[in-house]
Amino acid sequence: MKNIIEYLTPKSETYYIDSDSTVRQALEKFDFHKFSVVSVIDKDGYFINTISEGDILRAIKNDFNFNMSVANKKKIENIPRYREYKALRVNSSLDEVIQLSINQNFIPITDDRGIYIGIIRRSTIINLIYNKYKEEEKV
Repeated sequence: MKNIIEYLTPKSETYYIDSDSTVRQALEKFDFHKFSVVSVIDKDGYFINTISEGDILRAIKNDFNFNMSVANKKKIENIPRYREYKALRVNSSLDEVIQLSINQNFIPITDDRGIYIGIIRRSTIINLIYNKYKEEEKV
């Protein structure tokens, strides 16, 4: 069985939001990096969940009345999620990664304590499956 760590994009090469970031800070990060979903971690580095641009937009529409001064005080950890991205532990199987990649653009990966260590991108999994398919086609 292959270890999923070889497919990991480490935390240092990913973008994430601290759970105590404000909505304004999150919007700026989304705008700058052009991502639609990012991991949320707490001050100790533990993976909390993910948040999407859509989650923030719904909160702005439903809770802030489009008031940016309110958005500057609202914490990311308090915004309801439309859809949760499931995280896996680093010792999970490649099968689990492939299954999650069907419905998630990336899979957040944590260590045994739940500390966020990086992600595995869906594109990495698709390339893995494609390369295996091409190898088998040669036989």
